[in-house]
This record gives sequence, structure tokens and C-alpha cells, in this order.
Amino acid sequence: MRFLLDDEQREFARSLDGMLGSAGTPGVVRSWASGDPGPGRALWARLAKAGVFALAVPEEHEGLGPLPVELAVAFGELGRHAVPGPLAETAAAGALLGRLGGDAARAWLPRLASGEAVASLCILSPGGSPYALDADAADAVFVVAGDTVRLAESHGPVQPSADPARRLARPLGGAVLLEGPEVAAAAAHAADVAALATAAQALGLGHTLLERTVAYVRRRTQFGVAVGSFQAVKHRLADTLVALEFAQPLVHAAALALAADDPAAGREVAAAKVAAGEAAHASARTALQLHGALGYTGELDLSLWIRKARPLRDAWGTPAACRARVLA
Repeated sequence: MRFLLDDEQREFARSLDGMLGSAGTPGVVRSWASGDPGPGRALWARLAKAGVFALAVPEEHEGLGPLPVELAVAFGELGRHAVPGPLAETAAAGALLGRLGGDAARAWLPRLASGEAVASLCILSPGGSPYALDADAADAVFVVAGDTVRLAESHGPVQPSADPARRLARPLGGAVLLEGPEVAAAAAHAADVAALATAAQALGLGHTLLERTVAYVRRRTQFGVAVGSFQAVKHRLADTLVALEFAQPLVHAAALALAADDPAAGREVAAAKVAAGEAAHASARTALQLHGALGYTGELDLSLWIRKARPLRDAWGTPAACRARVLA
């Protein structure tokens, strides 16, 4: 199985990296966290123009996909630059409606692919979260309960989160869009797409945290030498890099399994999710420790990345749930 990206995929990643690098994402994140989605929606439109959201939408509905490998590549860059919003949820909603088809797919999928509409998705299940991400900023919140899909008509109050830019609210009410035995299978697939996208985000986030921490310990001095020259610091950074490098092929393998519609894709996704999530969380802890007291300050842009690590680790499958799925 080939885990290396081809030239076109690498160029896609470079183009997104260049665009997001000049987008001022720290300011976008802070605006989103304050309840002002304007800058985030403007960035969303640019991402849509680059084809990011069309990757999860079937071609017959004006999309480019489904292309799970390219989706993972794109979401790695979104995580690398800490882009806010219901990114994985929009991709998962596209996957859900793409599998189910019908009037709802015809009405919403072209809008999701073009970036005209932002969607969130809440799949209600035993032990799962009853909250939807960024329901207050989304144009549509799709709620799956058993064999029913409905479009929420409102939402409850926004709940606090470890990451201020992850605004959680309980979806309320709404009309039934789709109903039938095929909903459960489509929802399971959508959850896998969301987990893959979140794993890729976490991996990109972890790489940024590591890169910025390495740059910082090279500059910071103690006893007249760079902190990065200390053996304990080197070992901590090396362990963080190994975890990220170990997770990378698992994310690619999961994307390839989804692309092939492999029956074992769910386990591949779970393995990728737990590895990438734990690696990102470890990278955040390393960044926090090696930046010292500076790492605790909200004024430091790096804190926007640090505070995303744990929520991404736990979203769409906690480490315990993912390990149980792999071992089942």
C-alpha cells in the first residue's frame, strides 16, 4: 500500500499552506471565539474556492469527491493553521447526504461544496455528545437519531469549551429530512469521515506546535546557552516528533481505506484518530512546558493551537472509544 502523496497532492498542500499563512488566522480564531464569524466566513469562502469542501461532495452534486486522501491532506493544513469552524462537520454532512441522496442532497450539497453554506452535524448515540459544533454560526445543523435525519430549527445556549473557538450548543427541534434503515449506515460513514478529518487536523496542529517550540528553544537561553541544547529538552522534542511521524502513515492508511470503501475502514480510522489525537496532545504539552510561563498566556498566539489539541483529540471518538473499536 502506498502512503506517499503524489506531486499533485503535495502541491495542493503547499498552495493551502501559502494561502493560510497569509490569512492572519490568529485574528480569525479570536473573532470566531468572540462570536463574530465574519472573518471566519470570509476565510471559509477562500477555502471553498480552493476546493476544500467539494472534496467530500460527490461529483453529481457539483463536488469533486468523494476524495478522502485529498480531504486528509487539506485538513492537515487547516489544523496546521488552526482554522476555526465546523470544518470536519461540514465534510461529514456532505458525506452523509451524499450517501443518502434525495431532495436534501440536491438542496444542500452544491451549497456545501461551493462554500455558500456552513453545516454542522450531530449524531446522537449512547455515550455520545448531544452538542453540535458552532451551531450558532452554521447555516444548517443536521441531527441524526437512529434512522432519522432532521434539520434543527434552533439551538440552545453556547457552552464553554477548553478551546474558546469551539462553540458547542444543543440543537433543538426541526423537521425530518430523511428517514429509513439506510440512515444508520450513512451516519456511520459520515462519522468516519469526521474522525478522519479531525485526525488530520490534529496531526497538522501537532506539527505546528512542535515546529514553533523547536524555534523557541533555539532562541531562548539559560546559563548562556540555548535551552534547546539541553539533553532533556532534546529527548522531549524527539519523543514528540516520533509520535507525530508514527501517526502520519496511519492517517494516510485510513484515508486510503475510506477511498476503497474497505469494510475495515472504520478500524483504520479509529487507529489513526487515537494516534494523531494523542500525538497532538503530547505536542501541546511539550509546547506548554518548554515555553515556560509564557505558554500559559492568552496573548501568545501559540496558545490558540495549544488549546485546540485536547478538544481535537476527543472529538469524533475519544482515545478510549477508538482503542475499543480497534480491538473489537
